[in-house]
Parts: sequence; C-alpha cells; structure tokens
Amino acid sequence: MEVEVLRVGRDDSRRVISGGNLLITIVCSSIVINGYIIHSVNNKKPILIKFGKRIREERNKLGWSQEILAARAGVHRTYIGMIERAEKNITLENIERLAKALKTTPNELL
Repeated sequence: MEVEVLRVGRDDSRRVISGGNLLITIVCSSIVINGYIIHSVNNKKPILIKFGKRIREERNKLGWSQEILAARAGVHRTYIGMIERAEKNITLENIERLAKALKTTPNELL
C-alpha cells in the first residue's frame, strides 16, 4: 500500500492510497474510488451561497473585477472571492461596506 500526501492549494490536500486494483483518492471533502465519487461533503450553507451569488451579480452589473470591488469596499481581493464562493460567513459591518461599494443597500444584497 502506498500513501502520498501532496499540497494542492491553500487548504486543499490530496491523499492517494492504492493497493491491488483499488485506488482511493481524497481531495478536499470528496472521496473518489477508482474514478467514481462516492462521498462528497458540501459544508456551504444556502444563505452563504445565495449571498455570494448576489455579490457576484451586483459586481458583474457594474463590470467590476473582484479587485476593484475589494478596493472600493476596503477589503482584500481574496476575501471577495471567498464570499462569492460561500467560503466566508461575512460580518454585518462587511455587508454594509460591500453594499456601499456596490451602490446598493444591505437589504438588496440579502
């Protein structure tokens, strides 16, 4: 049996375990056996997904990149990406910052 651990990205890790005809790959929160996904964990909450989509919609309406929105809202560029991918549970203060930057209200984003 062979175990290999690779760093793929920021928080992503990949483990490959093989023996005989069996190949198990674990990537992020998914388990793949012989090429078939048998288990995938989606920890993203629906409210975060919906909010992230609204941020992306409003940003795209203005023709802005994530970097432009981040600069106007006073946050880091990667933070905008994490919000849009529903990876961050954003604070009320940052919702207000984003709403102002996007020329809208917090109610419109929610």
